[in-house]
Amino acid sequence: MNTPVPRPRTSKFWLAVSVVLMLVVLLGGAATVSLYEQMKAQLEHLQRQVTHIPQVRYVAVLLDEHQLPALLVTLDPQAGLLELQRLNNMVEGREDSMQLWALSTGQAPRSLGVIQSKIRTAQLPTTEAALKTATQLAVSVEIKGGVPETSGPRQPYLFKGWLVQRAL
Repeated sequence: MNTPVPRPRTSKFWLAVSVVLMLVVLLGGAATVSLYEQMKAQLEHLQRQVTHIPQVRYVAVLLDEHQLPALLVTLDPQAGLLELQRLNNMVEGREDSMQLWALSTGQAPRSLGVIQSKIRTAQLPTTEAALKTATQLAVSVEIKGGVPETSGPRQPYLFKGWLVQRAL
């Protein structure tokens, strides 16, 4: 006669412990995946922000005749823009324009553009190559709309300052 073999019996305590441990493992895995996805999203967000932060390579503070700061100029080569911030209350006349010049030793001044009247902060499109040989920047007051670069500034420089290239 075959006698039935008794099945090993599992206590309810160990069954409950194994269910709880299984839930802990599942919750831990879900939390790990969630934290990983959050970290990845934050990293992508920070990388997007870094690409939008201006990378200033050149800086100049132009001084007036009393050696007081009149204009702050920075170049963001990624955007291809010169950022100009007026630091004084100088306002040109109705028929005048302020024109920005790049000065290089032994070379004729190069026009970088006309600064719009009555604007405290302005942008002028330019490239890093346009400033490569410049040692100073200057502003002259010219006829409305500025003068051609070939004629150079017709008036003395109103503001002038050294152009500094930031170390990379």
